Amino acid sequence: MKNLEERGHLLTEQINPASQKLDQLTSLELVDLFNREDAKTLSAIAAARIELAQAIDRTALALSRGGRLFYVGAGTSGRLGVLDAAECPPTFCTPPELVQGIIAGGAGALVRSSEDLEDKPEDGAEAIAHRHVTELDVVVGITAGGTTPFVHGALQAARQRGATTILIACVPSEQVSTEADLDIRLLVGPEVLAGSTRLKAGTVTKMALNILSTSVMVRRGKVYGNRMVDVAVTNKKLHDRALRILQDLTSLSREEAGYLLELSGRQVKLALVMHWTGLGKEEGDRLLAQHQGDLRSAVQSWNHNTMENS
Repeated sequence: MKNLEERGHLLTEQINPASQKLDQLTSLELVDLFNREDAKTLSAIAAARIELAQAIDRTALALSRGGRLFYVGAGTSGRLGVLDAAECPPTFCTPPELVQGIIAGGAGALVRSSEDLEDKPEDGAEAIAHRHVTELDVVVGITAGGTTPFVHGALQAARQRGATTILIACVPSEQVSTEADLDIRLLVGPEVLAGSTRLKAGTVTKMALNILSTSVMVRRGKVYGNRMVDVAVTNKKLHDRALRILQDLTSLSREEAGYLLELSGRQVKLALVMHWTGLGKEEGDRLLAQHQGDLRSAVQSWNHNTMENS
């Protein structure tokens, strides 16, 4: 890998020939140009499909064994990791510590630029030590240009602790190498605004994190069909969604669904178990626990045992 001070060779820093006259374009031409360039994110995801699937498998297995998922990044990359982590508790009713975002500079860097803090690998290592990362955990380093010292320091510390490590970058491996267990390259090419990786690189990174975290939660039994049956019912919008899920998957009226939801302690998954098996709240809880929270597995097992005993 070349000297980290010399980044002009990186794909993310190069000049995009399609936007050489960016400052001379009309507003409509600007929109069309961005649209054409953003379309490249789909191809980049497709090209990394195998690596993304491997990351899903490794992460789902780690979480099933009691591990946690950490995203580590600086600037836009760090903010995207924190955002994805923050969305997991309301969407999948996971504890906040299960998926965590680590950003160089801490919480203040979420709303104010602090890019100078990304240059200290020891800070990344300290963040890993502070969270007591172990061999059960997965640490995903996110760095568009692939060179962020904070991220590499975190990944190195995580490797030393035996954790599964994953690198997500938007430059080819021959430009920036890695010792991470999994190497995901999202190659979208030079940005419309040269070097501004909050654009295509940020977009494709958000897409990859969406795929990773959602698929892991699917594998962990947090989804039934395409319904978020582990949704946390914490506001009116989510309460309405919970009722609609119950109505969609059963023949209940909205009023009946509301009664069942309250009876289950506002737990959609448990409400469905209670409805489909006739079990009470405590028995339904035990059945789900026996199947690690997997609704489909729990209900299929119940039906199978019921048929055998009839």
